[in-house]
Amino acid sequence: MSAAASNPWLRHAITAAVALAALYVVMGVYASGNTLLAVVLLAVSALALWAYTSPRTGALRYLLPGIATAMVFVIFPMLYTFGLGFTNYSARNLLSFEQVTQQLREESLRLPDSERAFTLHAQGAQWRVQLAATATQPALATGAISLANAEPQTAALQAVEDAAALGEAAPLRAAVDHLPSLRTLRLQTPEGAVLTLGSLREFAQAQPLYEARPDGGLQDRITGTVYQPDAVEGFYTSAQGEQLQPGYRVNVGWRHYARIFSDGRFSEPFASVFVWTVVFSGLTVLFTTALGLLLAVLLNWEALEGRPAYRLVLFLPYAVPGFISILVFKGLFNQNLGEINLILHGLFGVKPAWFSDPFLAKTMLLIVNTWLGFPYMMVLCSGLTKSIPADLYEASAVAGAGPWVNFTRITLPLILKPMTPLLISAFAFNFNNFVLISLLTGGLPDQLGTSLPAGTTDILVSYTWRIAFQDSGQQFGLASAISTVIFLIVAAITLVQMRFTRINEEPKR
Repeated sequence: MSAAASNPWLRHAITAAVALAALYVVMGVYASGNTLLAVVLLAVSALALWAYTSPRTGALRYLLPGIATAMVFVIFPMLYTFGLGFTNYSARNLLSFEQVTQQLREESLRLPDSERAFTLHAQGAQWRVQLAATATQPALATGAISLANAEPQTAALQAVEDAAALGEAAPLRAAVDHLPSLRTLRLQTPEGAVLTLGSLREFAQAQPLYEARPDGGLQDRITGTVYQPDAVEGFYTSAQGEQLQPGYRVNVGWRHYARIFSDGRFSEPFASVFVWTVVFSGLTVLFTTALGLLLAVLLNWEALEGRPAYRLVLFLPYAVPGFISILVFKGLFNQNLGEINLILHGLFGVKPAWFSDPFLAKTMLLIVNTWLGFPYMMVLCSGLTKSIPADLYEASAVAGAGPWVNFTRITLPLILKPMTPLLISAFAFNFNNFVLISLLTGGLPDQLGTSLPAGTTDILVSYTWRIAFQDSGQQFGLASAISTVIFLIVAAITLVQMRFTRINEEPKR
């Protein structure tokens, strides 16, 4: 028996220490602004403390690592993505309202003719900053200040009475080395003016570009334009509709989902992408399964010589990394220099435009995906056909049945049920087969007349990627809404297929 188990006080002390450490981590995550992650970590920590301290949670102690991993790496990303779908989060709306307000109020305008050249003078481990004299103002210098860190500080300037006491000016390299500290340094003149770093050689006086108003808006000091926060779009907006950049995150409710299904310029390409995704996934599963099953049946033919060599050669496409095979096929299908078009041109005098014609591009995707997927299905079907009792084929031969009857009445029915879950998973995998689309076609060629860029070969996951990270303004909120719709579609299809599978497996009465 361990010391902690035999001493209840020690056990309670260890539990309290672990609870405090977990609470410290949760509070740190919450303070950083990740509220949802903090809630998930708090739930995991509470579940762990209960599971490992309660005498009634025997089995849960062994399941908890898997449950905790699923909560952090599966449930949390799902909830986070679902939450983003209700915001305007994008490349233009990255910050919070408070951060945007602070950033805009810190924007400054350099006053004309306020530039003052400066030099640095070492004073032991500290420095003094000297502003050169101008035609109307004398030379000014600070006291000894530290430039070891970049924390904001204000230094008062005084007239230089003894220039020799400052010593020799440091080279420009010293200003470069202390640039982060100089950027946060504020120099205050005897008249009360404040100068900040304008360049590597000058300090200049600046004033805020925007002035805060009592009603919560901002006013441009130069033009006098008033900007009010717009809680609908997430921008400071003028009466004329002019928006200040950057914008801030706001809750937009169901706007993205309404746009997906009601905006014709968006719903039409979305519908076409969805239909192609289902067709692509279904045909891929059909072709790979048919080819894999055909090859498996042929390779199980006892009279075929050299079967091990054939199996090895046919399995090689699965052994080669998929992205390498995709890039090789991309070169083979090149319209001008690809070997496939060179052969077709030599035999039939044609050079198909595989990458610019929508139908040919989709055909190319199915060909390449079938090549990548049939070895797995071949190995799977080979194992299943080996498990069929040989007595069934012997009885079929006595009855005078041929190969086609054996296949349709014995082989296919006996392997279809155990293959169904794997076919469902293959369909779900190809429903989100981003690598193939991204490396081979990139979704091209594009559809015409769409509000957001959409490709004729895009599937839903690559379409979402383009919206989130490429040529659509990085609309993370809209992409999250589409990702949620994709998840619901895949889940619904999987549940329906599993339901049909369960019905087929139930014994008939």
